[in-house]
Amino acid sequence: MKVAICGAWHVHAVDYTNAALKAENVEIVGVWEADDSLRAKYLEKFPEVKPFGSFEELLASDADGVIVCTSSDTHADVMVRIAEAKKHIFTEKVLALTIEDCLRVKEAVEKNGVRFVISLVWKYRAGMRTIKKLVDDGCLGDITYMRFRNVHGGSILGWLPEHFFNAKQCGGGAMIDLGAHGMYLTDWIMGEPCKYSSAFTLFDNNEKNVNKLEDNALTVMTYDDGKIAVNETGFVSMTDPVTLEVSGTKGFARTTVGVETVMKSVCTEKKLVKVEDEPSLPAPIDQFFTGEILDGCGMEEAIRLTKMMIGAYGNKM
Repeated sequence: MKVAICGAWHVHAVDYTNAALKAENVEIVGVWEADDSLRAKYLEKFPEVKPFGSFEELLASDADGVIVCTSSDTHADVMVRIAEAKKHIFTEKVLALTIEDCLRVKEAVEKNGVRFVISLVWKYRAGMRTIKKLVDDGCLGDITYMRFRNVHGGSILGWLPEHFFNAKQCGGGAMIDLGAHGMYLTDWIMGEPCKYSSAFTLFDNNEKNVNKLEDNALTVMTYDDGKIAVNETGFVSMTDPVTLEVSGTKGFARTTVGVETVMKSVCTEKKLVKVEDEPSLPAPIDQFFTGEILDGCGMEEAIRLTKMMIGAYGNKM
């Protein structure tokens, strides 16, 4: 597969490039980035990658697929043109900032018959898959509560780039970026919520954060049948392990990434036991390269993620 990199705006552009360089039967034909500074920094890391002189040059290239890492507010315009050029699309989350833009991309993808994959990576990792299986197998009974926590210290440690604090380009702060993982996991395990209530605060007086976007955040989601889900995220915490916990009428299970997965339920005679994790599956970027696309990282999931973000930002403190 021949791929092009469209944009070096997102921090994961480096990771996707490395994945392409390591993958069998994948060739990077070039990179396009409109911003001179971002392009220079990218090419310093990857001098072997050819820079395109324009977006049009990328579209006219022999790339089979395009990895989209431009700013979130440009995703829809960029992806519609990529689809019209008959090239497959892999995109960093979120798909777009509005449902209207998501639907524009969906129409272009379907009309032109191209492949679409979005990077909902945690669905394919061992601990999360284990929790999902326990839920689906009924070991926890009827689910009543879910909590996901995923944070890092990108603001207080200073490594998040300045453009990650740009309200127009990002559409928000910590929740729409790192918090996206908790949203799509909530949808995967609990389904779409009916109500949202968010607490967004600004903890770090980071000079990069000129728009004063939230760097410490949580969203509580509720369901008509009484379930509650909590998604916690932020750029101002350190050493916290990624944690997913689900409770139900028969017990609970928790996975702590890098530590263990445990369960206590009627299935374990109400004893706390360690659970052997399910094997991880290929990440969405690797699925994109091989064409062997698994359930869970397609257009409908991408649209629901944007819908959930609109809900989270629509009712915040």
